[in-house]
Amino acid sequence: MAEADLKIPETIERRYDYDQEYISDILRSVKTIAMVGASDDKTKFSYGVLRQLSEVGYEILPVNPNPKTVEIRGLKVYRSLQDIDRPIDMVDVFRPKEELYMWAEEAIAIGAKVLWGQIGVYDDRAAALAEAAGLRVVMDRCPKIELFRPFWKPRLDLELNLPDKPGAATA
Repeated sequence: MAEADLKIPETIERRYDYDQEYISDILRSVKTIAMVGASDDKTKFSYGVLRQLSEVGYEILPVNPNPKTVEIRGLKVYRSLQDIDRPIDMVDVFRPKEELYMWAEEAIAIGAKVLWGQIGVYDDRAAALAEAAGLRVVMDRCPKIELFRPFWKPRLDLELNLPDKPGAATA
């Protein structure tokens, strides 16, 4: 779907202050996450996020065009989103913000449901494009952090409504 086919406003005023329920609903509903810019370097943030999300039960599909990177933590590395042979719920982007629009186009092309830009990765036009195509969008956030954010709040009334496994329906 091309930008010309969508109604994208000339000026976009987007706030990155997402409602916690919006974020929680995304994290509960997705099962398969394509991680664009995944690295096998244990010192990189993408490695830690991949590790944590994989350990809590998400199916992570690392995407890295480097032909020398064939596996990360025992997971097959794909060269592009188009190379992935199954449906993808969320595209998590660990690339420069200048590339987010391109990844939004690719996320739309493969039928992803969510476009997620990591911390520092944001582009209002990419968000508008993805939203106009029906994707939910989160930018400048980390799913690893958001997954555990409720535990960091010093509240006595904390009530989590998370399923046992990511992607499981809640009552």
